[in-house]
Amino acid sequence: MSEELRMREGRSLAQALEERLADWSARTGITVEIWALPSRDASHLVVRAVLAALAEALSNVERHSLAKTVSVAVTTGDRGLRMTVSDHGIGFDGAAIGRGITAMRAQLKEVGGALTVNGVPGGGTTVTATVPRGRV
Repeated sequence: MSEELRMREGRSLAQALEERLADWSARTGITVEIWALPSRDASHLVVRAVLAALAEALSNVERHSLAKTVSVAVTTGDRGLRMTVSDHGIGFDGAAIGRGITAMRAQLKEVGGALTVNGVPGGGTTVTATVPRGRV
């Protein structure tokens, strides 16, 4: 696993997400709006899958969206974990395909989760990852 995807010892999931989002924003110049961070931690395997999916979603924003802003929400609760990454870029029409999307789906499937990707031409893209309560 790359160093970028490792969570530093002693850090909560919320702290790891906040740090990664700040670093990514500083590197890319794309503003990150943090809508929500998790109130509790998740298992190591779920954290790894979520951080990998987040990294790929942000990479896609940087490479394809032409967005100036991306909004991120990651929550944990009675239903499980939910991550939403929404950019305000060019969006797309049709099915979301590609190696990155396939990899995100596979990583989430390993922990019982799922991924949806919705694009609106001219209106941006939203990536949503969910992991049910029993797997978090």
